[in-house]
Amino acid sequence: MDKAWWPAPAKLNLFLHITGRRADGYHLLQTVFQFVDYGDYLNFTLRDDGDVRRLSEVPGVAAEDDLVVRAARLLQRETGCRQGVDIEIDKRLPMGGGLGGGSSDAATVLVALNELWQLNLSTPDLAALGLRLGADVPVFVAGQAAWAEGVGEHLQPLQLPEPWFLVLIPPCHVPTGEIFSDPQLTRDAQSIKIPAFLAGQGQNVCEPVVRRRYPEVDKALNWLAEFAPARMSGTGACVFAAFADQAEALRVLNLRPDGVQGFVARGLNRSPLLQRLANEQNAPAF
Repeated sequence: MDKAWWPAPAKLNLFLHITGRRADGYHLLQTVFQFVDYGDYLNFTLRDDGDVRRLSEVPGVAAEDDLVVRAARLLQRETGCRQGVDIEIDKRLPMGGGLGGGSSDAATVLVALNELWQLNLSTPDLAALGLRLGADVPVFVAGQAAWAEGVGEHLQPLQLPEPWFLVLIPPCHVPTGEIFSDPQLTRDAQSIKIPAFLAGQGQNVCEPVVRRRYPEVDKALNWLAEFAPARMSGTGACVFAAFADQAEALRVLNLRPDGVQGFVARGLNRSPLLQRLANEQNAPAF
């Protein structure tokens, strides 16, 4: 993309346990987030009149409901900023895919406009605002691969291997709320520690529910498992497997079943959003 655009990368949940439920209904989680070098891109044109406008159509999402618009307006309200912005979105991540596209877009809005509007909020302050938009937003704001607990807001940075991931996109959308409300969802998974995860423990407890409800996801997981250990990200629908090199991941991608989309991307411990922010801060002033 042109250097003016800001990345909103996808994430993968390398495992996902639900260990309980709060009184307000939110689920308590354990998970590990890692980014990949594939995602949406956003471009920002500042306005002097305070308006926030989304210039790009996003199928099925009205502008007023879009997290990018909500994030910009939240930032305005909390800081008293009188500037506005036009937002363009190059939408590449599927909706209902478990890759965090909407949350990543919102985080990119917060990080970019904090810089462009010269608001000088700290990363923890931006993450706290992001949590009001969605449980996944803080990890995208922080920009580091992380062990996460609570509803996803308690983050501990991790240094993980950065393999090549093959991500398959089954032909279906999986609403997160539907999965979290399923009575058969496991909500008392055993807590584990980071060393146990690094030794190979952990699973995605949402997989059995999604497999039952969405046969397209079940088929994609079964097919991918013939080549490498396969797992679902978040509440689906996307499934992924790690490969040691790009060539092997691309070879398997090219064998994928008809009707299933996908991509190959490198795992990243540092979000490309942080590099884009650094480039903006180091850019010469004219």
